[in-house]
Amino acid sequence: MTQKGSLKPVKKNKAEEPELEPLCCCEYIDRNGEKNHVAAFLCDCQDLDEGCERWITCKSVQPETCERIMETISDRLRIPWLRGAKKVNISIIPPLILLPIFLRVASWHFLLGVVVLTSLPVLALWYYYLTHRRKERTLFFLSLGLFSLGYMYYVFLQEVVPKGRVGPTQLALLTCGLFLILLALYRAKKNPGYLRNPASEDTSLGSNRTECLNRKGQKTKGFPGADVSGILNNRTPRDDQKGSSRLLAGSPTKAKEDWCAQCQLVRPARAWHCRICGTCVRRMDHHCVWINGCVGECNHQAFILALSIFLLTSVYGITLTLDTICRDRSVFTALFYCPGVYADYSSALSFTCVWYSAIITAGMGYIFLIQLINISYNVTEREVQQALRQKTGRRLLCGLIVDTGQYNRGFLRNWHQFSTLGTAPFQHPAEDIV
Repeated sequence: MTQKGSLKPVKKNKAEEPELEPLCCCEYIDRNGEKNHVAAFLCDCQDLDEGCERWITCKSVQPETCERIMETISDRLRIPWLRGAKKVNISIIPPLILLPIFLRVASWHFLLGVVVLTSLPVLALWYYYLTHRRKERTLFFLSLGLFSLGYMYYVFLQEVVPKGRVGPTQLALLTCGLFLILLALYRAKKNPGYLRNPASEDTSLGSNRTECLNRKGQKTKGFPGADVSGILNNRTPRDDQKGSSRLLAGSPTKAKEDWCAQCQLVRPARAWHCRICGTCVRRMDHHCVWINGCVGECNHQAFILALSIFLLTSVYGITLTLDTICRDRSVFTALFYCPGVYADYSSALSFTCVWYSAIITAGMGYIFLIQLINISYNVTEREVQQALRQKTGRRLLCGLIVDTGQYNRGFLRNWHQFSTLGTAPFQHPAEDIV
C-alpha cells in the first residue's frame, strides 16, 4: 500500500523559478524572446546595415534581405503601452501618411489631380494582387477605408461647412450615416461562420474522454470514432442526406472535394476553405480585403448593409459638396465641369476629395451590383468563379450574370433565403451532444 504522504504533490521551490520583472511602458519581448526597448529601433540590425551599404554602393539587394528587414521593422515598430509596448501592424501606416499628401498635391493643379487620382487605384490594385498572390492578410485596405472616411469627413467639416451652404439637418444626416457605416462594418467583421474542428476544438476535453464505455461495456476511443458522424452533422438538415449519401455510397471524388485536409473536417454544402484566413467558412462568398476577413453565412447580410449605407452616405456627401463649391449646376455637370474651382485652394481640395470619393463609390457600387445579382440567382462569388473555370455556369449579359442553376429557386425565394441566413437551426455535432 502506498502511504498517503507520498501522494502529496511536492512543492516547488520559488527560488528555482524566478519571476520575470514587469515590463515598463517602453519595453517589450521581441521575436527572439529577449527584452528590448523602443528606443533601440535601429540598433543592432545587420540586415538593415547591409541593405543600406549595398544601396549606397549601387548594388542589388537580395529579396531575402528585404524580407528580413521588413520582419525586423514590423517586430520593432511599437508604441508605448501599459505593461509593455504594443506591436503596430506596419500595413496600416502607409494610408495614414500617403493619402493626405497625395490629395493635397492633387489639389495644386488640374493635371496633377488627373495623375494622382489615376495612380491611386492602380497602386491599390497592384498591392492587392501582390498580397493576394502571397496569400497574406493585410490591414492596408481596412486602414485605407476607415481613414478615407475620417479624412473626407474632416475635409467636409473644415472646407465645406464654413461656406454656409450646409444646414444643421444635412450635417446631422451625414454624421448619422457615417456612424451607421462604422456600426455595420463592426458587425460585418464578426465571425462569418467559421467551421470548427470537433477533434481539436477542446484538447483538454478530448484528453479526458479519450476512452469511453459503449453500451456493451467495451472500451472504445471516444472522439476519434465520432469524427465522421459528428462532422457530417455540421451539414444543414436539407443537405445532410445528400452529403452523407455521397460520402457513404461510394463517391470518392465528391468525398475528396468535401474533405478539407487543412482543417481536418468534412465541409458542409457551399462551404469552402479560405487560404488567407486559414479556415473553412460556411457558405463562403469571398475574402474581402476591405474588412480583412471572409464574407460568409453569418456576416453576409451585414456586409450588404454596410455597402448600401456607404453608397447612400457617399452620394449624399458628394452632392452637398458639389452644391457648395459649384453653385447653380447639377451634380453630374459640376462633377465634370466646375470653372474656377482651382482658383481657391479650399475649393480645389474639396473638389479633389469629391473625385476621390466618386472613384471609391464607383468601385463599391460595382461590388454592390455584383452582390445583388448573385443573391438574386442564389450563387456565391466563390461558386461563380468555380463555374467560370469549369465552364458549367450559364453566362448572361456578357458574363455579368452567372447562373449555376444548382441553388436557384426563383427571385423571391432566393432573397427570402438570404434574409434568413444564420438564423436557420442546424444539427450540432455529436461531440457537442455527448
